[in-house]
Amino acid sequence: MKILIKGAGDLATGIASRLYRCGHQIVMTELEVPLTVRRRVALSRAVYEKCAQVEDMTGILVSSKQEAEAVLKQGDIAVVVDKEADTRRWFCPDVIVDAILAKRNLGTSITDAPFVIGVGPGFSAGEDCHCVVETKRGHTLGSVIWKGSAIPNTGVPGNIGGYTIERLIRAAAEGTMQAKAEIGEYVEKGQTVAVTGGVSVQAQMSGIVRGMLQNGAWVKKGLKIGDIDARCEASHCVTISDKARAVGGGVLEAVSQFEHMRDRFAFVILAAGRGERFGRNKLKESLSGKTLYQTILQKVEAFSGYPVVVVTGDEAIKREAEEKGFFVEKNQEPELGISHSVKMGLKKVLTIQEEIQGILFTVSDQPNLKISTIQRILNEAFLHPGQIICAGNEGKTGNPVLWDEKYFPELLKLSGDSGGKQIFKYHQKEVRIVEAEREELKDIDCQKDLECLRKEVGV
Repeated sequence: MKILIKGAGDLATGIASRLYRCGHQIVMTELEVPLTVRRRVALSRAVYEKCAQVEDMTGILVSSKQEAEAVLKQGDIAVVVDKEADTRRWFCPDVIVDAILAKRNLGTSITDAPFVIGVGPGFSAGEDCHCVVETKRGHTLGSVIWKGSAIPNTGVPGNIGGYTIERLIRAAAEGTMQAKAEIGEYVEKGQTVAVTGGVSVQAQMSGIVRGMLQNGAWVKKGLKIGDIDARCEASHCVTISDKARAVGGGVLEAVSQFEHMRDRFAFVILAAGRGERFGRNKLKESLSGKTLYQTILQKVEAFSGYPVVVVTGDEAIKREAEEKGFFVEKNQEPELGISHSVKMGLKKVLTIQEEIQGILFTVSDQPNLKISTIQRILNEAFLHPGQIICAGNEGKTGNPVLWDEKYFPELLKLSGDSGGKQIFKYHQKEVRIVEAEREELKDIDCQKDLECLRKEVGV
């Protein structure tokens, strides 16, 4: 797959190494003046050296689409100076990995690519990315988070060789950086290891210099400009760290899962109901500044890696769905019930993609449904083929529901307005529930339901 990594520092390079060795095409973006301390093991070095070698990877600085394509064709990694990551517009990556490590999101959106991964604190799975990979040293380092966020930044670096804060070298004053010790050199506590803004910087401990900013970089007072390692292993200065490999392993796990899933599943959005109990077309009712149908279209838009079919009879819904690149099947007979929409959606999916493992059916009047819950339903279906996967709470089943292909013949025989509930009772042992919050499962049947939701959100 084509993968864009935002950032080309040592951790981002560790991520790239995992993906590169699995055959993926990689483009990395960087700042005009990278501030990578462990630059000997970072492809960001290519920005000012034009070419950087880290273990068996070569990163080459490029300035155009054509140059990048030539680098990828020869099996190397393209590095581009691109603060805003506008590269994604011509590269059209399958996956974006935000490995800037700014401890906050600097502009990554879940819709920037079919699959988006946030690395470290500052991201929330299901909001600005599909998943988050933990970067804090410890028991959960490298784990993939599908709901929630990474451990918040504590401001205290991880323990290496019995040292934490002491191992950092920080700028003593704002100004130009000038190293007085080289990467790989042994230094004593109190020794001058750099000069910043004309002020000397002393080592806070003895050990080997594992990282040091390049000469000439402009730094602010207190910025991390170097790193000392008490273990004094010279090889650690020129090889990817255990932490970077662990985080890279988490990213590779998530990428591999997406790669295998994206051709197996599809979405059907059911938006053709007449709203008889509501009294009018409830899908056009507004909540938090968006109509109900716009809310579900926007959430499913986060899954652009999968085919999406919208079943509706409404022209406005049809138009907005097509603008998002979704397929539309027009239901002219809503009086035949939800079963008719289910069958229309299923048949349409099968004309788009003959071989498919399962289809996720979602209603349009469930505004509290979270993207992270949809993602976890897909994950569960991938790991448990042949099952019926649905959102639920404390044993109670709800929507959305992902039906495995083995149930398609039964779905095509449905009739009336009860949808897949007719099939559930015959396959209770095959039903797996993905736990969701109770509020997510609430749908809007009548005007009172909508009034209650508006009060909850302060409208």
